[in-house]
Amino acid sequence: MFSTVLIANRGEIACRAIRTLKRLGVKSVAVYSDADRNAQHVKQADVAIALGGDKASDSYLRIDKILAAAQQSGAEAIWPGYGFLSESLPFAEACEQAGIAFVGPTAQQIGEFGLKHRARELAARAGVPMTPGTPLLDSLEAALQAADEIGYPVMLKSTAGGGGIGLTRCADATALASAWESVRRLGEQFFSDAGVFLERCIDRARHVEVQIFGDGRGTVVALGERDCSLQRRNQKVVEETPAPGLSAATRDALLASAVRLGELVSYRSAGTVEYIYDVTQQAFYFLEVNTRLQVEHPVTECVTGLDLVECMLKVAAGDEIDWPRLQQPPQGAAIEVRLYAEDPLKNFQPSPGLLTAVSFPAGVRVDSGIETGSEVSSFYDPMVAKLIVHADSREAALAKMQQALDATQLHGIATNLDYLRQIVATEAFRSGAVWTRYLDSFTPSAPVIEVLQPGTFSSVQDYPGRLGYWDIGVPPSGPMDDFAFRLANRIVGNDESAAGLEFTLQGPTLRFHCDAIIALTGADCAATLEGEPVSNWQPLTIKAGQTLALGRAQQGCRSYLAVRNGFDVPEYLAAAAPSHWASLAAMPDGRCASRIC
Repeated sequence: MFSTVLIANRGEIACRAIRTLKRLGVKSVAVYSDADRNAQHVKQADVAIALGGDKASDSYLRIDKILAAAQQSGAEAIWPGYGFLSESLPFAEACEQAGIAFVGPTAQQIGEFGLKHRARELAARAGVPMTPGTPLLDSLEAALQAADEIGYPVMLKSTAGGGGIGLTRCADATALASAWESVRRLGEQFFSDAGVFLERCIDRARHVEVQIFGDGRGTVVALGERDCSLQRRNQKVVEETPAPGLSAATRDALLASAVRLGELVSYRSAGTVEYIYDVTQQAFYFLEVNTRLQVEHPVTECVTGLDLVECMLKVAAGDEIDWPRLQQPPQGAAIEVRLYAEDPLKNFQPSPGLLTAVSFPAGVRVDSGIETGSEVSSFYDPMVAKLIVHADSREAALAKMQQALDATQLHGIATNLDYLRQIVATEAFRSGAVWTRYLDSFTPSAPVIEVLQPGTFSSVQDYPGRLGYWDIGVPPSGPMDDFAFRLANRIVGNDESAAGLEFTLQGPTLRFHCDAIIALTGADCAATLEGEPVSNWQPLTIKAGQTLALGRAQQGCRSYLAVRNGFDVPEYLAAAAPSHWASLAAMPDGRCASRIC
């Protein structure tokens, strides 16, 4: 085994690799950008080396800087994780030339499988079922002719694409002509390769993939399959193993085809053979090969008991692998969800910022690079954590995941946590009847109170507030008019201590994305619901989509708003008060939560 390994990545996957290296007694070297100088992987590694710059193009994608860090630290190997340079042919070649082990497939395998048209050629040689398609196309005219022969709809794909980039469904010749130049341009822009080809499009297809592992000398095993059909914008959201609804014969054929493809090229290290699965025909077709560890590898680890990072390190170091253990059948079922710093209310735009409270439940696996006080950067992918559960059956795993999501708390920025809770609870997911475009038509309820105008010095308060900290210089805090605050809670049926909102002089404008019962108390201020005046000091029913506008206080200074069941905000120094806010949300079980910015 190596004595020192450099991790050419960041975030949760870097932290995950550091844990394995510590267990193996291997010295870990982290690299980091300026934006990541306080990141968890930097704190956890034995050695941390600055790359400089904030953007990935100035740091994690700089081959020269990473190799210099490896030489500086004396690293014998580089583990690339996923993303960034993990499937970079020039990087793998540069590592070989520098005499540093690349913990992954060979450079030749990365190069061949990285080009989708070449990957299709290899898959065809291995006898892997293929969707009707074309080799590389050199003109729109050739594409249109081929599409007529294949039959619409077709998928126009960039040969070097990935992550859904350079992938367009074309329903007819007009759509194909319109997409031709844009897909070629995306391929050139993101992958420096404008090559494109066509495949028949299978609507309502599932995405099923097989985890393979090889020693580079011809021995290849399949470690089960994963269903990754729940995707948004071609990015996976939920993954699980085993794939629900596969017959034993289909599963055996699927795994065998992946092994044949790996054996054909004497595949080395971890890789994933991806397939399209046609539910109606119970048939699978080759999609592509990812020559790296996948984001969803933890579900495979859960059902096999393996540490795939350790396996990769052993193969790269030339150590012996326990092949009989790798060939044992998977046990039980595992599910993974990806937590993103994204705002579903704003078309899932990234929501970087400070995480003021982070809490994950015990008894589940959490792969994360965050904690309370972590800063989510705007420079990188917004995934902040993965929750993974394992149980004896899929039904038990589903129940465990629902409980884990309900117990998870992420405060300070907008996240997709509620979105995941609702997806996992759908009948379609619970029955295994989802496909790759299912989320396109999934409209989650939005248990959110959106702040359109914040008002003056608006804050979250609770009663009695923060007391008992004068001795360390923290004065008492809480609602200024605690009688009016408590009355607001009583009007909506809350305990008097439930968190509510306080406004100073000028009230906010709020859009409700969920039904709610509220009460307004305190200083008299004009309030309108959808432009119609409403009264204070009594229950007020608000429907999803309605907007409440609070005006300027006519008498007094501070006004209050309570919502039935209160706001679920993290406590700091034994109180929720005061917390300045920009948007508020409600939990799916009826409890209200707030996203504090």
